Amino acid sequence: MHNNKIYYKISEVCSITDLKPSVLRFWEKEFKEIRPFKTTSKRRLYTQKNIETINKIKDLLYNKRMTIEGAKKALKDSSIATETQSKININQIKEELSNILKILRN
Repeated sequence: MHNNKIYYKISEVCSITDLKPSVLRFWEKEFKEIRPFKTTSKRRLYTQKNIETINKIKDLLYNKRMTIEGAKKALKDSSIATETQSKININQIKEELSNILKILRN
């Protein structure tokens, strides 16, 4: 996405997401999905995943015109759907590997 850094300072995230620092700090309190790493000097360092989540929240609030509670629910539902799909994919892989093992044993 952006020069493949591991951590981004709040000013960089503001530039990337076009949000003010106060908005990011407020969202950190409202959305448990945004938890930047804090250094011993209390500087926030955001990951790429944090930035993706911030952009999802921004879309839900600004474009889809959801309330904060609605956005929280949408993020939770999305997370559950992703987790369910991952479990389905893992089960399919296990089944395919089991079939391959049966073929190899014969």
